[in-house]
Amino acid sequence: MAENEWVTGTIRVSIAGHPLEMSMTVPAKPIKPHRMLPVFHQMTNSFVGLSVEAAKAEGEAVSCKAGCGACCRQPVPLAEVEVYQLAELVEAMPEPKKSEIKERFAASAEHFRKIGWFDRVGRFSELARTEPEETVAEEVKNAVHQYMDERIPCPFLEEESCTIHESRPIACREYLVTSPAENCYDPTAATVKKVDMIMEPSKILKHLGTTGSFANAGLLPLVRALELADKVPEHFVEKTGERWVADFFGIMTRSEIPKKGIKAKPKSNRKPRKKRR
Repeated sequence: MAENEWVTGTIRVSIAGHPLEMSMTVPAKPIKPHRMLPVFHQMTNSFVGLSVEAAKAEGEAVSCKAGCGACCRQPVPLAEVEVYQLAELVEAMPEPKKSEIKERFAASAEHFRKIGWFDRVGRFSELARTEPEETVAEEVKNAVHQYMDERIPCPFLEEESCTIHESRPIACREYLVTSPAENCYDPTAATVKKVDMIMEPSKILKHLGTTGSFANAGLLPLVRALELADKVPEHFVEKTGERWVADFFGIMTRSEIPKKGIKAKPKSNRKPRKKRR
């Protein structure tokens, strides 16, 4: 894009009592939401940084490091926008790497389809409508453990390190632990202590720009990204970068941020006058 097609600004927010200032440059023209992921990655890194500093203040240290890929055998949950971002990322890879990665995705997806895991998580939505929250949470926990028991690595994992680290999903960025790294191979509440996130952008991103195309999937695990993107072409709306950022913080604060140049009209308690005949 040309220089005049970008807008730079600073956002100042306070999250859980922590002041945070972020400078970001976003497209001035309307774009699809998955084009905004580099910006949301930057924002997430800032939130994670605050969370890590809070852990350090409590005398804890993050044990995650390059070469430890235990968490890369979990069912990484994606937002709809991330499905298409990862598919485009793979498609842009040079050969033979692209074909190798695609083969890993296909093999992993086929494995979990055969053992019925996708069917199991596909029932989450119905379960949430009919069962108590505690029951749903327990089923999700059991499904995660079943996935991890299969010991299937992320298609992007090589030599126990992420090969797309700069572009990795937001859920991956939020998963940090202060307990021994080796405990993540069989995580339980007693053996793994995660860093408490002051905010989880991954939960916000699930609502940003969503079209409902995968509403019945229950969960969008990373290993299904390529097949889902291939089956359902994206049909996102386009908005300016400023508007996507405003929508993000609107979801976060559960309030509507007016469009640029438009002021919300105050509500009036006066009753409309009756028309004279």
